[in-house]
Amino acid sequence: MIDHILLDVIAALREAFEGALLKQQAVEERFQVDVFLGDVAFETSYSLPGEDSPPRVRADLSLDWPTWSQSAYRSWSIGEPPAEPPELIVEIALRVQRLAATPDPAVVLAALAGEGPEFGSESLEQSGPMIEQLYEPSSATPACAIEIAYQGSIRLEEPLLDDPTKLDGQVAGLARWVASALVRLADLNLVFLPPDEDSDRV
Repeated sequence: MIDHILLDVIAALREAFEGALLKQQAVEERFQVDVFLGDVAFETSYSLPGEDSPPRVRADLSLDWPTWSQSAYRSWSIGEPPAEPPELIVEIALRVQRLAATPDPAVVLAALAGEGPEFGSESLEQSGPMIEQLYEPSSATPACAIEIAYQGSIRLEEPLLDDPTKLDGQVAGLARWVASALVRLADLNLVFLPPDEDSDRV
């Protein structure tokens, strides 16, 4: 059995997001290893329960475990204090999709007013909104989407390495924040394309 802090964090995130009554998009989950650089990445997506497929609003979560963090974790695991504690890079992208028209970014940002979610000792920082449009020859109406990401990193100090369950409370708070944000985005007065006309679009 593999014992690794990254797997503990992934397990805690799954439990917390399911506890927040969010629905996992199973086909979106990925666990990737860069065979050349050694970086490890985990990606998964959650939506509100009862949403169509694809959902109108979605949260994409990614965890990046860089090579230097693995080296620091290995040093700690064999009893050699690392020069710097390992870090886990976190990104949460909130996405509103299947839109029938280009959204006003100010309206979407207003629904997310306030500080970003906390994970670890600091809040994740919000990036600028990104808008997508997909035009298809068979349709005169483009499918639109808007995405706002929150990024940050967690320093895994020795108390967390010794007992990863100390992250559980912080992970639970993150899941509640994501669930609340998805509800606020879903409640916006936006026009969505019907799912049966948009199954392969943005």
